[in-house]
Amino acid sequence: MLSIRSPLLIMPLLAAALMVLTPPVQAAGGLTRLATFEVHRNLAADEPRETTTAAEIIAASQDGQTLVYTDSPAERLGFIDIAEPATPKPDGFLALDGEPTSVAIVGGTALVGVNTSADYRHPDGHLAVVDMTTRQVVARCPLGGQPDSVAASPSSDYLAVAIENERDEDRNDGSLPQLPEGYLSVLRLDTGGRPSDCETPTRIDLTGQAAVAGEDPEPEFVDINGEGQVVLTLQENNHLIVADLASGELILSTHAGMVDLDGIPTEERRLNADGELRDVSREPDAVGWLDDSRFVTANEGDYQGGSRGFTIFNRDGEIDYDSGNALERLALTYGSYPAKRAHKKGVEPEGIEVWGERRLFFVGLERAAAVAIYRDQGPGQAPEFVQWLPTGVGPEGLLAIPQRDLFVVAAEEDDPEAGLRSTVSIYRWSDRVGEPAIIGEDGDGQPIGFGALSGLAADPDAVDRFWAVSDSFYPEARLYRLDARRQPARITAVTTLKTADGGPIDLDLEGVAPRRAGGVWVASEGKPDAGRASEILGVTADGIITERFTLPTSIAERMGNYGFEGLARLLQDGQERLAVIFQRPLEGEAGRARLGLLNPETGEWRFATVALQAPLSPANGWVGFSEITPLADGRLALIERDNQSGERASLKRVVTISLDGVEPVAADQAPPHLTTQPLMDLLPALAGGHGMVVDKPEGMGQLADGRLLVVTDNDGVDDSISQTYLLRLTPPDA
Repeated sequence: MLSIRSPLLIMPLLAAALMVLTPPVQAAGGLTRLATFEVHRNLAADEPRETTTAAEIIAASQDGQTLVYTDSPAERLGFIDIAEPATPKPDGFLALDGEPTSVAIVGGTALVGVNTSADYRHPDGHLAVVDMTTRQVVARCPLGGQPDSVAASPSSDYLAVAIENERDEDRNDGSLPQLPEGYLSVLRLDTGGRPSDCETPTRIDLTGQAAVAGEDPEPEFVDINGEGQVVLTLQENNHLIVADLASGELILSTHAGMVDLDGIPTEERRLNADGELRDVSREPDAVGWLDDSRFVTANEGDYQGGSRGFTIFNRDGEIDYDSGNALERLALTYGSYPAKRAHKKGVEPEGIEVWGERRLFFVGLERAAAVAIYRDQGPGQAPEFVQWLPTGVGPEGLLAIPQRDLFVVAAEEDDPEAGLRSTVSIYRWSDRVGEPAIIGEDGDGQPIGFGALSGLAADPDAVDRFWAVSDSFYPEARLYRLDARRQPARITAVTTLKTADGGPIDLDLEGVAPRRAGGVWVASEGKPDAGRASEILGVTADGIITERFTLPTSIAERMGNYGFEGLARLLQDGQERLAVIFQRPLEGEAGRARLGLLNPETGEWRFATVALQAPLSPANGWVGFSEITPLADGRLALIERDNQSGERASLKRVVTISLDGVEPVAADQAPPHLTTQPLMDLLPALAGGHGMVVDKPEGMGQLADGRLLVVTDNDGVDDSISQTYLLRLTPPDA
């Protein structure tokens, strides 16, 4: 029976409006990353490594030994051998005569939606039928429109294809309607997984169902339950359809509803969870059946939405649960919030996968570069949050492989020039949840958003507690308190820096050190192109800037846009001195970077230079310093790194220098030259989590037991790996 639900009847559960954030239950188990496969490894030998390639939607062979992914930019299918999931191997590709949009595997057959549209007004496409043994296209089934999502029934006798015929966002500001309309295409499959009605698939008309542009349905995603019923999202129409595949009849046609959100960031580049949104369209993207009577949607929002959550619906269209602001606040807690998108769609829930045997479902968060994992507790019960899972950038395809206890994420973003590559991450379920290294949470369990951490310093008055700062990605200069006594470490407080009169200030904090008078010293990197000078500033414990020191003109003029990158407090003959390391050489001083020593009592500067390693990466790039830290034995430790990530990263290390017997000089004198001694290679630790090696280890301090604490900068989750690493490392001479 067809059920038309009124939008007024579909309301979010008020009880879910503010979700309490609790750590994962260890006894329940969780996922640990085994490997990350950079998709460009599947390029042919004669193709340049800089060729753009991407893994989007992903499936697995029936035995779970081979992954198959759609590579839209290259118009082909890619294959990855995961017989040994910890060491995935490139397994070649199959060229297609169009853009693959989705793939499902039934038996020995891969069924691939292929877009061959000439333009938005003339959509077209077909279903490519691929023999998995020969890896050849054995048939092409015409679909008459642009396919977006395919799903096979659990019984392997039907394939549903969402024919989106997507709108042109540049036409009439992207407004609907934009014909031709989309529809649902259904094909019957034989015992080998091949369509038996290839030339004559069933077309299910969806027009006249949605209250929003009903004449132009925009089907987005499909999934099929054990009773042969397909659920279909019409994203831009903010509508949901359930149809019976055997009869083609609609069982449910319902508006997806609206949400109100409180306690979320809504200002661009800010992490303040004090915003609200009212009456926002859900506009669900991906959808998956939790059982035969309930399904869950990822509410990305696209046309008029941005609802930032997920919703569990009963098959009759009633809401069983709505996540409210939970995903936004989890992203803040785990340092994965995409603040550049705060005023738009926030974390952008886009993907859904269900692992029925474990009662798990996974919500892919495109902009947060993460997956939120929940355990379904059954009808009428709120799901249990299990784990926050960092991924590659732009997670698009989510796949559970239950027979091997594996979970796979295809992340599509690929920027060869920047070294940020599309990846496939492979995880295994075990009895232990993979913990994050660091979370942001105050004493009341409320989230403290953080990111772009660029400096770290031990507080001499509090054992294993640290000061941390973030850089200019955020418009507010932020000072954090970090408690490293716990694992995961906790950011427990944040203070916004301000001038004595409370006015705004443009800073790029890259270093922090304790201040004898209380509070901290901070170093702000200069950028002459933006009118910002390199400065050292004295800051009270409540964030008031009381002192400011700039460089001598003769040094500042030669600095360029790579200035201060780390700050350390020294005590010499009972007097406070501040050591600041420059990231890159001054003009005319290739191969060495300046070390500045400031007397904050007099404002006098003295200088030396420190040798820099030449680039080791095959991509060349540059090498610079990003932190300076005083060690208990009197040496100074520096982070020296290249500007490369992933497989191109070749130099991330800690080196030491000593000022014993060194006489730094004034700005107009030839500085003494210091050589470094290697202390620790950071690459093994950065690769130890089996994710993509990140570009920027940026902050460092020393724990009471002599170990080094190193933190990475995630660039504010702006097209970057969102995970912040906090490494606890034992130096070889400790």
